[in-house]
Amino acid sequence: MNLTKALCWLLPLIAASVSTTAQELHEGESEAGVMEEIIVQATRSGRRMQDGALRVEALSGEEIEEKLLMRPGNISMMLNETGGLRVQVTSPALGSANVRIHGMRGRYTQLLADGLPLYGGQASSLGLLQVPPSDLGQVEIIKGAASALYGAQALGGVINLVSKRPGTSPESEIIFNATTRDGQDVSGYGETRMNEQWSASFLGNYSRQSTQDLDGDQWIDMPGFDRVAIRPRLFYENDTGTRAFLTAGVMSEDRQGGTLNGGTVPSGESFPQDQDTSRFDIGATLEQPLDDDTTAQLRLSSMRQDHDHRFGDLIEVDRHETLLLEASIARQSARTTWVGGAAYQADRYRSDTFAAFNYDYRAPALFGQVDYDLGDNFALAGSARWDDHSEYGSQLSPRFSVLYRPGAWTIRGSWGRGFYAPTPFVEETEASGLSRLEPLYDLEPEQAETTSIDIAYSVGSVEAGLTFFGSEIDDAVIPLPVTPDSVRLINQNGPVETRGVEALLRWRHAPFAVTASYLYLDATEARPDSPGRRNVPLTPEHSVGLVAMWEKHGRGRLGLELYYTGEQSLADNPYRQTSKPYLHVGLLGEITLGPLSLFLNLENLLDVRQTRTDPLLQQRRTPAGSWTVDAWAPLEGFIANAGVRVRL
Repeated sequence: MNLTKALCWLLPLIAASVSTTAQELHEGESEAGVMEEIIVQATRSGRRMQDGALRVEALSGEEIEEKLLMRPGNISMMLNETGGLRVQVTSPALGSANVRIHGMRGRYTQLLADGLPLYGGQASSLGLLQVPPSDLGQVEIIKGAASALYGAQALGGVINLVSKRPGTSPESEIIFNATTRDGQDVSGYGETRMNEQWSASFLGNYSRQSTQDLDGDQWIDMPGFDRVAIRPRLFYENDTGTRAFLTAGVMSEDRQGGTLNGGTVPSGESFPQDQDTSRFDIGATLEQPLDDDTTAQLRLSSMRQDHDHRFGDLIEVDRHETLLLEASIARQSARTTWVGGAAYQADRYRSDTFAAFNYDYRAPALFGQVDYDLGDNFALAGSARWDDHSEYGSQLSPRFSVLYRPGAWTIRGSWGRGFYAPTPFVEETEASGLSRLEPLYDLEPEQAETTSIDIAYSVGSVEAGLTFFGSEIDDAVIPLPVTPDSVRLINQNGPVETRGVEALLRWRHAPFAVTASYLYLDATEARPDSPGRRNVPLTPEHSVGLVAMWEKHGRGRLGLELYYTGEQSLADNPYRQTSKPYLHVGLLGEITLGPLSLFLNLENLLDVRQTRTDPLLQQRRTPAGSWTVDAWAPLEGFIANAGVRVRL
């Protein structure tokens, strides 16, 4: 999709909607009427989010705290209830999930921690379910191709998890949580300042869930797991501006799905589907001022993740490794900020069971970025990255953005290109393993072009926003059935095209806040086995959200959430071709009693559950190896969680 074609599609919609007020997430005025200053890390420029031509959305600490009470063990709910994002279950057997940004498949979303790929260059679908949120201070989101900033893994966008920075005095908290589905979480976070230069934080989390067969078919609807995660962090900053950051993480999880003990699938045999995971990562950044306007930065990280997968009688043992080394220099003047640097990233996969799928991708890269203010209300930004990929050769990824702020309005436009290096892992093979995948050959890198225009308006207690976006992915990799028991990965003949509109309206008047959101998606792709096109499976055309919250600091909060998900096209589902729309209703309450908080969260009050409509199990395994249909609605039904939060 070239830029002219995208604008021809977007501009008529803008002309028809120009009278509609708009919002840029978190760029409005505070209750005191002062513009809230948010510095984002994801763009590398170190500018305020309000001043950057590249649009970055940010979830604040207050929003993270709210979602923390709903799901203390992982960040899936926090992201699923963010506009334009959808957490899609990729394996009903294991409960794994990834994040789709504006309808683009989850493998194109790069998950970072403090700008580092600590969860892997190509994070598995279980990554979201293994990140506790207690130590997060901010979440930054870039929608659309961000390969110009972060290389091949950021084809669809970036989610950067920013850790809390310790304050001047020691703080700590412990959260105890339990659910009506026999799940428990214990999470502890502490921070302290050791002296004027050094500070530290520590996160420890334990989460467990018992297996649940809710419809009595001997297949586990809610996988069981036991998980332990530990993450210490060390911070340094001196009077000359030198800053350093060091983090390390350890995570271990045993997850159980598939058939219950003694249960069988329709073919008559048992089929346990388990996964044991261990991950270790370490990362560091160093910033050193060279003069008053110039700063050098060094970033490095390493991650190793080991898996033992079980699919029935088959055991797959593998390892994922990611290494990043990056050095850059940034310089800032009155109107210009530029960043230039070099990077080296290696992504390695080793399988003890299927060595034919091993890969070792190495990509040295050069990148640059320039932000230029033409005036107080007009700014431009351009970035580009050249990767010399060991498998797919030279790849150039540019991105351009423009900002215009007339009065209370903020208008942004952005265009970008990027690429994705194919691996054996698409949603279908992550869910069912590699045993039925034929050897890879002649795959081309996936290429994408994305365009967006954002219109925002903020006055007093009202903020509103409208985003028009489009994307086109060429040579998208999909599985094609070859026999009833095998699939082959191929590049699609036609492009995957997505067009959409995202709208958001927020009203805030302390202690009340009301937010309404809407997402329209028109996503189509070439049919893999016949001429013509189809709607991209598991992509709702219409999604609507409404959140109302009352909150008093030191007293508590009460919130109501309504989320409507429209019809979705389904693939390889013998029971239906289109899903049913559903409404998700949630209620959250918290009472604060000094250092103690008691909370109760009621999720899915209408008890929507996919297995009330159709069975989850199919009568035979799919060619890729799955026994289940795709998850298009909640599988756990109504669930409540309650707990206590102790601040020290």
